[in-house]
Amino acid sequence: MAAVLVVEDDEKIGRLLETSLRANGHRPTWQRTGYGALQATKETTFDLVLLDLQLPDIDGVDVCRTLRDRQPECVIVMLTARRDEMDVVVGLESGADDYLFKPFRMTELLARVRAHLRRAPSPETRAEPFTIGDLLVDPISRRARVGACELELRPKEFDLLARLAAAPGIAVSREQLMSDVWDENWFGSTKTLDVHIAALRQRLANPDLGDARVPQITTLRGHGYRLDE
Repeated sequence: MAAVLVVEDDEKIGRLLETSLRANGHRPTWQRTGYGALQATKETTFDLVLLDLQLPDIDGVDVCRTLRDRQPECVIVMLTARRDEMDVVVGLESGADDYLFKPFRMTELLARVRAHLRRAPSPETRAEPFTIGDLLVDPISRRARVGACELELRPKEFDLLARLAAAPGIAVSREQLMSDVWDENWFGSTKTLDVHIAALRQRLANPDLGDARVPQITTLRGHGYRLDE
């Protein structure tokens, strides 16, 4: 039973989310403001947050950044009526793991919640660390480092890197990555994959890594990605 924080100022939507989540076995906490949400995270550790971006007091993107810093392991799903692609990218880059456009179907939202909470290991997951060049990825401790420099990765960023590191030099399709890292029954946009890939590339290109042999993520147009040493 997951602890879920609902941050939604619309009475009708908030009540529906709270009722539906409880009916599906979760423990929802509903907050109508950004300040209320931030206060709630001081008192409770949440497994997942459903975050409306248009709040009456604080911009949802700012709330997202604070939530990510405060509870780095929780999953954050944005709920937004902003359909501009740049708004979605900004939201994902602020720390969100996924997004849903309003109005949304409750069946889709609950499916996304189940997908994120399941976090099933991919068929390639193994106990031993992966080493590619100077990059070491340890699935057991969920840590990745280059030499003595540890990479600060969000949960899905680590899952994605571990999946690619499990098969270095081998092309992995977008569909396979979405299935292994997010969920085998995933439906909806894969924009979140692109944003997570971009974030991983930034981590691997960190100037602090110096002359270390760091693998690169290669884009295979029309197919997917490959981790190259």
